[in-house]
Parts: sequence; structure tokens; C-alpha cells
Amino acid sequence: MPATQPAAPATTRFLDSGYAREARSLLYQAYRHEPTFAYLFEAERPGYDHRVRATVRELVNQHFSEDLPAIGLLVEDRLIGVALIAPPQRRLEITESWVWRMRMLLTTGLRCTQRYLDYHAAVLACLPPGPFHVLPLIGIHPRCQGLHYGEQMLEAVHAWCAGDSASQGVVLDTGNTRYLEFYRRQGYQEIGEVAIGPIREHVFLHANAPVAAHDGAPDFPTGENLR
Repeated sequence: MPATQPAAPATTRFLDSGYAREARSLLYQAYRHEPTFAYLFEAERPGYDHRVRATVRELVNQHFSEDLPAIGLLVEDRLIGVALIAPPQRRLEITESWVWRMRMLLTTGLRCTQRYLDYHAAVLACLPPGPFHVLPLIGIHPRCQGLHYGEQMLEAVHAWCAGDSASQGVVLDTGNTRYLEFYRRQGYQEIGEVAIGPIREHVFLHANAPVAAHDGAPDFPTGENLR
């Protein structure tokens, strides 16, 4: 289906833990059919939806418990897009948390937990030297895809990350080939490709644009300081 203009205007804001439940539901819907998750959490085996839901829950809960930034895209106060952002100095903390690992073991099992840890390490190994933001999870609700909301979500992420002088850019990855050209159109360059079982995971970098001295990160509505 050809993309059209958004059906309704969307706004961006920083999300606090009060949005955790909505973020978990949205990201579960966005990732449950992704080929990378299908391999990591064994879609062919009974209980796949439970394992994906549990993984998204633990990642989102850990992200908010660490006070890491998250940007939301809202239409009339309804969350339609989420981007979890791991700053350069914090991008390893989630998978290094023993609490997170124990919860993953209890909900997804040893094999799926190890697959996720191996995947995470392989993606980070593709990063060039230097500090970069990483997007561990980013998604637009399936009912809102194809309406240019994805572009708006990434523009907000890029603008905020560019305001951080300690970072050189934003890194994300995908094993879904239908997204490759989309990310390239948004200014991403492929910096690596790794084998995740039968999946070819593509790692992309969006370099920060120079920020003028009077500029800075965009002023998103928020109830707390996430910097």
C-alpha cells in the first residue's frame, strides 16, 4: 500500500514510567512478527507470544527503572510510537543486570535468553570506535505504519541525540529486509551485518549533524528531566 500523509497530527514527548504499560503493549505488537524475534524466541515452538511479551516487558521495565530516555509519539493522547534510547555510557547496563537476566531465564528460558545475549553482543561489536546512542527497541503500532509516523519518530530521536555533545550518532539494527531502504532514506549508513541464526541482521548508523552553539536538544514536553 502506498504511503499517505498521516491521518492525524502527532506530537512527541519524553515518556516516564507512567507510560510503561502502553509502551509494552505497543512494542509487543510491533515486534511479535519480526524475523529476528521469531528466531531468538523460537516462533515454531508453543508459547512464542508469551516469550516475546515477557521479553518486551522486561526490557521496557528495566529501561524505565534505569531512568533511561524514551521518546513517544502520540495522536490525541494515544501512544502510537515508542523509541527506547540507551545513551553511550549506559548501553550495556540492561543486559549486564543480573535481575534482568534472572527474569529473562524464568520467563523465556535459558536458550532464548542466551540467544538474545549473543545477538545483543554481536550488534554492539559492529559499532565503530566512539560514543553512540543505541536504540534497543523502536516501533510504530502496526495500525499506524505506512503513514509517515516512522519518519517523525526518527526525526525526534535524531534531534534529541544530536544535542548530546558526548555522542557521535545513533545506532539501530534490523533483520527485516523491508525496512532497509526506509532507514537509508532517513540518512542511515549500514556499518555491519551479522548472522543471527538464519537471519542477516543489518546494523545502521545515523551520524549526528553538527549542532550550532545556540542550538540543543529539542524541548519535548516532560514531567521530569531525563538528561
